[in-house]
Amino acid sequence: MAAPVLCGRTAVLCRTLRGISSSNPCGLLLQTASYNPRPLRLNLSDPYIPDKESDETPAWQKTARYDGKLYGRYGSASGVDPASLWPSHEQLDRVVAEEREWQPTLEEMLRNIELKEKEEAEKRQAKERLIAANMAKMPKMVADWRREKRETKQKLKEDKARREQLLEEARVRFGYALDPRSPKFLEMVAEVEKEEKKKKKLMKRRLKDEQTAAPVTTPADVS
Repeated sequence: MAAPVLCGRTAVLCRTLRGISSSNPCGLLLQTASYNPRPLRLNLSDPYIPDKESDETPAWQKTARYDGKLYGRYGSASGVDPASLWPSHEQLDRVVAEEREWQPTLEEMLRNIELKEKEEAEKRQAKERLIAANMAKMPKMVADWRREKRETKQKLKEDKARREQLLEEARVRFGYALDPRSPKFLEMVAEVEKEEKKKKKLMKRRLKDEQTAAPVTTPADVS
């Protein structure tokens, strides 16, 4: 469907261009070629020179930049001394400083490139050393991770077994199953933990007494 529409539009355009060329074959071309802009007419005999002493003169017409425009437009008729248009020593120093900052010499550019490449090489070497050190630590890190994972799994298994044991003990003591969140069960757990701490303390004291009471053998007794 798009092809017939495109062909139709092309035919209409061709007929339009054919009609324009038959009526005025070179009219459009001649109109374009005959365009000649009017030259800028300067009144050199009586140029406009602003009065810098007058208060009615705008401030921007009293600047050295405007004097440069006047001299460039009217030349000596502007009454501007060309020597006054040259920059002062302070301005030249400022221009030189700006050129040194924003337009460095070839030697400075090469030195800056060398310093930048050296800095990038040092960063790359530091990164490579860090990667090598981390890769050397990788086996130990993997082993520690696996050990922690085993310990966590074992602890969860022990906690689950202890919880089941406490629930069974509570069922035997009270004759029915208790909710692990009930105050009665939590109170029983606190009592069991207290008894276990007391047993561990007694066991530790007994081992200490046994080590103290054990006879110390000297080399003379052995001989």
